[in-house]
Amino acid sequence: MSLSLDKLIEKIKNHPHYSEIGMIACHLGLVRGTSRNGQPVKKLSVQVNHEKLKEIITNVKEMPGIIETVVETKQGVFTVGETIMAIAVAGDIREHVFPALEKTVNLIKTKAITKTEQYY
Repeated sequence: MSLSLDKLIEKIKNHPHYSEIGMIACHLGLVRGTSRNGQPVKKLSVQVNHEKLKEIITNVKEMPGIIETVVETKQGVFTVGETIMAIAVAGDIREHVFPALEKTVNLIKTKAITKTEQYY
């Protein structure tokens, strides 16, 4: 499965309220070569709770000014540099969109995804 911000943006452009959108903010998550504690990473195992992911997306769409939120994630074992998550949040103005994108990323990473790093 290939993740592409272009595909997410195309989905947003087909939204019935596209004319109300003034901004699209995106996040593309990659496997880092070094863990937060400085260890070299060999691989990353990712598991996704799809029900929790749907709940997060639904809640973010209810935030003020947010028109659409589109998320694609991969599940499995990945090597350094591979793309594992793509997010696009569309809304009226940046004061609404940036906080919604940050909330989406943080909630997904803490509530919907379990990651296990494998070290050298």
